[in-house]
Amino acid sequence: MSEHNPLAAQRRKARHYGLQALYQWTLSGASPSDIEAEFRVDNDFQHTDGEYFNALLCGVIADVEALELVFEPALDRGLDDLDPIERNLLRLGTFELRDRIDVPYKVVISEAVALAKKFGATDSHRYINGVLDKISRELRTVERAQDS
Repeated sequence: MSEHNPLAAQRRKARHYGLQALYQWTLSGASPSDIEAEFRVDNDFQHTDGEYFNALLCGVIADVEALELVFEPALDRGLDDLDPIERNLLRLGTFELRDRIDVPYKVVISEAVALAKKFGATDSHRYINGVLDKISRELRTVERAQDS
């Protein structure tokens, strides 16, 4: 699909870098602007939606507590029991489900699952899929109703 849709491919790269940047933020506590500057120097952003990367990074960090309040009820464990990749993927996915209504919920979930398969623990993609699916039922009721 992304081969035929350049924006989808560029956003996929933005999410890829976004997850890595959020992970770096979690470990280092550096400012979003410092992390973004480092990522833009260290990575080839030519085929990346840089605006989307910025929106994800800054949007998640600016509202991290509220995002966690959205997905925490869908967890079967405590927030602190999530590894940093899972926690940041759920932050990212929840942000997109809540704030980026221009992105279909199925795309948000699919992209998060793909990132979990790439960066997460062995079965974390199943967990991410389940949690984001629950959240999408609350945040995207109209969109999901149209799929029924």
